[in-house]
Amino acid sequence: MRYERQTQLANFGEGAQQKLRDAKILVVGAGGLGVPVLQYLTGMGVGTLGVIDMDTISLSNLHRQVLYTENEVGQSKVSIAVQKLQALNQEVKFQVYNEAITPQNALNIIKDYHVVIDATDNFSTRYLLNDACVILNKPLVYGAVQQYEGHVSVFNYKGGPTYRCLYPTPPAAGEIPDCNTAGVLGIVPGIVGCQQALQAVKVITGVGQTLSGYLQIFDFLQDDQYKMKLKVNPQNKQITTLQATYEAPVCNTVLVLSVDELYNWYETGEAFQLIDVREPNEFEEEHLEGATSIPLLQIKPAEVVINANKPVVMFCEKGARSNKAAQMLQKEYPSATIYSVLGGMNYWQDEFDEEYLVRKPAY
Repeated sequence: MRYERQTQLANFGEGAQQKLRDAKILVVGAGGLGVPVLQYLTGMGVGTLGVIDMDTISLSNLHRQVLYTENEVGQSKVSIAVQKLQALNQEVKFQVYNEAITPQNALNIIKDYHVVIDATDNFSTRYLLNDACVILNKPLVYGAVQQYEGHVSVFNYKGGPTYRCLYPTPPAAGEIPDCNTAGVLGIVPGIVGCQQALQAVKVITGVGQTLSGYLQIFDFLQDDQYKMKLKVNPQNKQITTLQATYEAPVCNTVLVLSVDELYNWYETGEAFQLIDVREPNEFEEEHLEGATSIPLLQIKPAEVVINANKPVVMFCEKGARSNKAAQMLQKEYPSATIYSVLGGMNYWQDEFDEEYLVRKPAY
């Protein structure tokens, strides 16, 4: 009776339900992403769930980590989470790790699971999980949130890309502000966590198509989403040992320029170098005055000519591709001032319509 609403689904049935029952999934992080992942995988009947997190509940967690309550502030996240999840579904077995995942314990923990879900909020753990999953050949379900945006993908699955194929190396400390300063809308990790749970169910059951090979980008402020195709770098599959340390900054971002600030630069005649990293057909359709087209997938940082005397502005449709391009160029040109335009063409047209816009002639 418990699972009949999903076992009656075409192409799912008792067979898929049994695969869930036999599955062992490790969820790293019991916070904003981990809470919805754990709740839905528990409800759907995953046989064994590992939960690893050494954090305690704080009042600032509660706007997004809705499994917890005010009376539980200060208590262990994994202990409280598993206590409540067991009340939801006593058929699920839980393995609790009230500790941090480290290079010393990662391989030993991960080896017993079929899928790993990255529900963390820091780069050091993301790269550690990636490398451990490559070594052990385990699929890694990725999710990330900031402000009004979310990212989801599946890495290291059936020959697909790894996390390092998206972000080859961690950003330097000077590039990155604190995540607590950047903020996140409470419901955003809930939506992204549900997407991660869905991807894990697809990997385990084989039902539907996963996001392997793509990064799904959600713009919740504009109610929009799109996919960015990822390429496999075979070198990233050759990892055989973990690094001694994965120390990295907490949050991934670069210098951000708003469309209003960019507009003011046009108005005041500010000198700047504008690089549009969208695909050629997008650039041909419409682009900002003075922009140079260098598609993201064609960028070779050492070959991009940067004017050190001007700020360099990276531009795309939504902001994700320009952010990645800015990170790539910052590593090659650490002394340059490089921006990514928040919201890209989407925000520009919302604010300024056709101003400073070059459009493809209509025939």
